[in-house]
Amino acid sequence: MNGWNGKILEIDLTKQTHKESPLDIEMAKQFIGGRGLGARLLWDLVGPDVDPLSPENVLIFTNGPLTATGYQTSNRFSVTTKSPLTGTVLDANSGGYWGMQFKKTGYDVLIVRGKAEKPVWIEIKNSEVTFHDASELWGMRVFALTEKLGQNNNKRNVLCIGPAGENLSRIAAIMNDRERAAARGGPGAVMGSKNLKAIVVEGSTRPEIMDKERYKFLMYETKKLLAASPLTSQALPEFGTVVLMNIMNNIGALATRNHQQTQFEGAEAISGEELTEKYLVKNQSCWACPIGCTRISKTEKVEGEGPEFESTWAFGAQCGIDDLPAIIEVNALCNDLGLDTISAGSTIACAMELSEKGYLDSDLRFGRADQLAPTVEAMAYRRDIGTELADGSLRLATKYGHPELSMTAKGMEMPAYDPRGLQGQGLLYATSNRGGCHMRGNMIGLEVLGLPKLIDRFQVQGKSAFVILNQNSNAAIDSLVICKFTNMGVADEYFARVLGAVTGIPYATGELIKVGERVWNLERLYNNREGFTSKNDSLPPRLLTEAPTDGPSKGWVSQLEPMLKEYYRTRGWDENGVPTPKKLAELGLENLL
Repeated sequence: MNGWNGKILEIDLTKQTHKESPLDIEMAKQFIGGRGLGARLLWDLVGPDVDPLSPENVLIFTNGPLTATGYQTSNRFSVTTKSPLTGTVLDANSGGYWGMQFKKTGYDVLIVRGKAEKPVWIEIKNSEVTFHDASELWGMRVFALTEKLGQNNNKRNVLCIGPAGENLSRIAAIMNDRERAAARGGPGAVMGSKNLKAIVVEGSTRPEIMDKERYKFLMYETKKLLAASPLTSQALPEFGTVVLMNIMNNIGALATRNHQQTQFEGAEAISGEELTEKYLVKNQSCWACPIGCTRISKTEKVEGEGPEFESTWAFGAQCGIDDLPAIIEVNALCNDLGLDTISAGSTIACAMELSEKGYLDSDLRFGRADQLAPTVEAMAYRRDIGTELADGSLRLATKYGHPELSMTAKGMEMPAYDPRGLQGQGLLYATSNRGGCHMRGNMIGLEVLGLPKLIDRFQVQGKSAFVILNQNSNAAIDSLVICKFTNMGVADEYFARVLGAVTGIPYATGELIKVGERVWNLERLYNNREGFTSKNDSLPPRLLTEAPTDGPSKGWVSQLEPMLKEYYRTRGWDENGVPTPKKLAELGLENLL
């Protein structure tokens, strides 16, 4: 078998047993790997009667046929589960080295079931699986634990949870390679609910490549294209993802103070340019990545990876804070505690607004940088006010009678891009299968950067077709499990060609995008089965009714309703947002009805 290893490892924590089973190659052809394969397996394993934090939920770790081949950014992996934050289908993926090392153990998939009687950690050395007592490790933070378990990027890689996951915070991340995170939707809480502290992998199996000469040529071509793109060869290496801060602020689409404004007067002070000039130590790359967008930053208190744009925004503009050292430090604290930075920052912002309006009795206020670290610490350990913030902004705002102040879609905190200044981005948030997320078909390329072309960001009619194309393409890329930044310099056709070269199975560009469409529709079916309807394809009332009073987006609200109707028609769904039998048959999903 080429590309795929052809094996699934299944671990039962309750019984402390493991077994191997063959990968269904027809399923693999249909869903490739990563997000797609994870969603297909979750469909069979976890139904609507399963509580996300019960032993019956599963964690599904998946790589893809390109993983560990050496192709650009072929380092990533996905973890799929039922989200404890939203109740939706969830996959979260991460870069670094762990995914590559997991592929080299000889498996395509790891399925973790049940719950250990006491804390454990798992070691996988090629096909050898060992259970270890983690009682003395329970309570350790991520950085110390990673070092104790022997992290070595090119040989031995550690995936784990911190105190946030142990305390079942619904915004807890799974951390890997010390500072990498599969963060969104609370997968760390699922891992904590199973009393699973860590999974350590060491492998030596390299994937087989069918057409090595064609593969080498495509590697060469991809490298040239990435070097020719100003974004992947200059902007991202020089300024990291935080290069977007000033860009989004200048066009009036930077969510500020819990989305009360669309511009932040302190944006320059927390920009990528400021980070590079004053706090950057060096660049760093994931395995097999020529872009090198990771920043190693240093303040008087910490040195480490990040912060990325979304983290800088979440603790910065969203909280009305322009103290970059404080943001760098709280980002490192989230990594050490195992918290999703987007949800953590946005939940704190929600609490700040609730407090300023007198709905919540706390000292939290916009602009108070000194409150960030203590609040994050309290969230991870469920202490004091952190007990309520640990489960995200929707549960917090609902408890205090104002759910409308939670800036979420389907219960997941939205990222930095304000939909009032980006109409397509608003439709993307509302229809995203895992909740408010930009990584499910980000429209910034089309609506802001002009990649591959620039379209009017305020355009409403016809916008759904662009969103759908991005969603399908992104689902395919997530199933290949490569970095989306690669797609900013390299067209989908190259991914289809390299997939064919590795596996020996011909994939045309259209067929690869159809895989993405198949994955998207399957995830929609899963959510429908969980009880989600078209009513859940929505945005916070503020974004639909409260227009900015100044700036480039002045007077605009999200025109979601007409875009949503058009979106359903274009997707081939009925007026209630349910995939039609005709569409499912077209995608080979009719057997799931």
